[in-house]
Amino acid sequence: MTILTNVPLLVALFGILFAQFVKIPIHFLLTRELDWKLMTSTGGMPSSHSAAVTALTTAIAFEHGLDSSIFAVSAIFAVIVMFDATGIRYQAGQQAVIINEMRRDFQTFVSEAKDWVQKDEEQKMQELKTLLGHKPNEVFAGAVTGILISVITYTLIL
Repeated sequence: MTILTNVPLLVALFGILFAQFVKIPIHFLLTRELDWKLMTSTGGMPSSHSAAVTALTTAIAFEHGLDSSIFAVSAIFAVIVMFDATGIRYQAGQQAVIINEMRRDFQTFVSEAKDWVQKDEEQKMQELKTLLGHKPNEVFAGAVTGILISVITYTLIL
């Protein structure tokens, strides 16, 4: 299978997996809580999106050169992904925080106004996801992670 020899693809995928995995020990060091759900969650330090696109772009630079058209496409793609991670997705997460607060306040109002029919907690509190995007330092850390993965792959392994 030739797809298994596509190094830019493999380093990009490894960048995602590595960045997602490293979130667990980072979170543990900061909170003393081991949270394996971080392996599949969005947001957090470092950005796996940034790690993937910078690993891909760096690998393409190694294989095709900085003056190639494919590098230009990949670099612009990386910038757009990282901008989106810090911009639109981060702001959507911040809005979700406020909306969740409003929902809790409204639910408190309703429960005090009349007796609620007994529902389980999950039905009452289906919150919007607040960790959609990244802070700039998380995107930067992800970008550095991705670049290092490709540099190490191309200089020490290949």
